[in-house]
Amino acid sequence: MYYSGLGLDRVGGRRTDSEWVAGLLTSPSTQVIPLWRDHCLVRDDRPIRLPLAEARGILDAADDQVFLGLDGEAAVFAADVSRVDRSNAVELATADTVLEVRAMVPTITPDEAGLLAYARGILHWNRNQRFCGACGGPAVPSNGGHLRTCQDCGKLLFPRIEPAVIVLVELPGTPRRCLLGRHAGSDPDRFSTLAGFVEIGESLEDAVRREVAEEAGVEVGTITYQGSQSWPFPSGMMIGFRAEAVSDRIDVDNVEVVEARWFTAAELRSRITDSAVGGPYRVDSIGKVLIDQWLADVE
Repeated sequence: MYYSGLGLDRVGGRRTDSEWVAGLLTSPSTQVIPLWRDHCLVRDDRPIRLPLAEARGILDAADDQVFLGLDGEAAVFAADVSRVDRSNAVELATADTVLEVRAMVPTITPDEAGLLAYARGILHWNRNQRFCGACGGPAVPSNGGHLRTCQDCGKLLFPRIEPAVIVLVELPGTPRRCLLGRHAGSDPDRFSTLAGFVEIGESLEDAVRREVAEEAGVEVGTITYQGSQSWPFPSGMMIGFRAEAVSDRIDVDNVEVVEARWFTAAELRSRITDSAVGGPYRVDSIGKVLIDQWLADVE
């Protein structure tokens, strides 16, 4: 699954040692991944990962340099050059262009996608956490970029994760069917699993029941955890479930979901292979995993 199973050793116990982290930025084996305004810098259709000797210009221009972890013995940093304009960023990185991580999924491996999404997410947080939300004081980075501390009130600011549930709802009976919705703004025939953010005071199961009821008007009973996926666009965590519907009644909210339907396995397989429809999910989303697992179970 994309954006999960990162191969780097994050060495969380050592990144609190500022001298050790600084020393990594003098090691010839260190590598630097440059990003510009949440976009990867790309050369010959490949995301750029520079050896330290070729990254000095990038590091000098970067507002944030975040230690991502160790790839074997080599340290890997992400550097944010968002303060320069696009042409300067491309020139500094000896790149051809810039691309969003998700746009590169067809040409990179899941491991590469996970590393780039990690770099994107942590740099995005640092760029948007310059000041304390409690008192407005300046917040300076430490722990290799994984902590910022307010210089006025001392508040510790850690990277924010926003949990969201995503669910494949099944209708019991014969033939077995699953619920997919068409979201506002989607193409006329583009359906996908239902999802939504967890609210304060909710359990994950509470969030599943509320989101399915709010968006599709469907009441669910049994809920079963299926897996999770990092989704740092900019700071999400997708928690996947399968739920069993109490009835086949549908009543969409016409706000987030404008249409919802029950699909048999045969109908769903036909849509997946129909290039005109384009399938019911992004290939890098846990929604694909939920649907594929359901189809495998129905066989």
